[in-house]
Amino acid sequence: MPKKRRRFTSKFKLEVILESLKERQSLGELAQKYELHQNQISKWKATFLEQAADYMKHPPNSSKDKEIAEKEQLYAKIGQLQMEVDFLKKKLC
Repeated sequence: MPKKRRRFTSKFKLEVILESLKERQSLGELAQKYELHQNQISKWKATFLEQAADYMKHPPNSSKDKEIAEKEQLYAKIGQLQMEVDFLKKKLC
């Protein structure tokens, strides 16, 4: 019978990564504690550190995100105004 792959939540992964970054326990101890392989912890940690560097280059509250949010608000307002115009046109006819 084949082994079923385990799925881990991002919250669990983050907990393991933060524990490994603290370096209070060795990878072997963490692997035993969380029932993982040492290589898995190392991969998660490396991926986290790579993405952290990208995060610092382009934080989520950048001007592009603000522009996108502003555009969405404007499109919503345009849609609302168009509906009001159509309604008033029908009332006048």
